[in-house]
Amino acid sequence: MSNESADGTPIGYRYAEQFTPPAPQQVSDVAITTHEHVFEVDPRLMERWVLQQTFPNWDSLRIMNSRLDHLEWIHKHFATKVVTGSELLAEVDAEDGDA
Repeated sequence: MSNESADGTPIGYRYAEQFTPPAPQQVSDVAITTHEHVFEVDPRLMERWVLQQTFPNWDSLRIMNSRLDHLEWIHKHFATKVVTGSELLAEVDAEDGDA
């Protein structure tokens, strides 16, 4: 029995491939990114209070790829109005101008 699929891809579970994310890139003082479009709080800032868990790469990507579906579901079931971030910032800027 071969350890490769018909196209030559290795078959089987490889721990390092599943649990070793790409090297993190620092994007701000408090945020890092590992996978493209996946931003997270730098774990060094949280490890004092929050036990850090090892996530498989596929699960991080699954969560990231389902964010918009989840947000749409929340809006349908709970929101009477959806407010954009730019609307909120304009409101804050207007209030600052009045002060």
